[in-house]
Amino acid sequence: MDLAKEVLTGNKRAVSRAITLIENKDPVAKEIIDELYSHTGSGKIVGITGPPGVGKSTLVDQMIKGWRKRGKKIAVVAIDPTSPFHGGAILGDRIRMQDNFLDEDVFIRSMGTRGAYGGLSEATSEVVNVFDAAGYDIILIETVGAGQAEVDIAKLAHTTAVVVVPGLGDAIQTIKAGMFEIPDIIVVNKADLRGAEEAVMELEMMLDWASKKEWKPSVLKTVALKNDGIEELLDEIEKHWGYLTETGMLYARERERCKEDLIDLVTERIRESVLEEIKSNGKLDMIVKKIASRKITPYAAADEILAGLEPNK
Repeated sequence: MDLAKEVLTGNKRAVSRAITLIENKDPVAKEIIDELYSHTGSGKIVGITGPPGVGKSTLVDQMIKGWRKRGKKIAVVAIDPTSPFHGGAILGDRIRMQDNFLDEDVFIRSMGTRGAYGGLSEATSEVVNVFDAAGYDIILIETVGAGQAEVDIAKLAHTTAVVVVPGLGDAIQTIKAGMFEIPDIIVVNKADLRGAEEAVMELEMMLDWASKKEWKPSVLKTVALKNDGIEELLDEIEKHWGYLTETGMLYARERERCKEDLIDLVTERIRESVLEEIKSNGKLDMIVKKIASRKITPYAAADEILAGLEPNK
């Protein structure tokens, strides 16, 4: 079976197989991405992020249903924390979205972070490309936790929604972390809880003070469990896409994503090449012994290794 051709037809088994190859860094994955890449660029990428416990998975579940009613084909990448023992995703967001499993036009995939520092799996961008090539109109990425994850998702997504809930001090923590340049939309979920109106007002005031974006992020209320506010959220996301297209920012964001992907790939290849060389010639063990015995500092050791890799040395 020509896997890339099957992916282009939207074959879900082929899509799943291609993603597995990418996650496992199988050499075949590069060939598949090479074949698919010219067929990407149509899908809209939406990042959903925020602290644990704010109801991101329930919100995504309702967003899927809402967009399906609008005739959209939806893919979801749910980034779960990775088990340190076997490398697999351990939260299982797919369980929370199981109502959508029987829908042929919905594909949900959980991925572990696999050691990525920013909260996104190293393979996330390539997996997005597979879904894009397979004809999914919207690719939702739900990220774990907060902090650096928001920075990473904002580089990848066309639209980023940060989800908070009333009463947990999320607004203050967000602004303290300098994250108000990240969201295109802020969602106050569980808005039937006490303090929701105050949270919205506080966030709007902080946005007026802190955000320097031309697009002013909206603060929307949702109660995902009751499907309240979901249609308004989808409308606002689609409004943001219109803004990006009209201003040329959509192309700018895509160009930025390409730059980040390229830097990541080059960095990874250099890392693998350097490690392969110093492991094969025994230099790594020798230098590690020097560091452990305090004969050399880690910085000096790194300089020594890199100097040995430079041409004509």
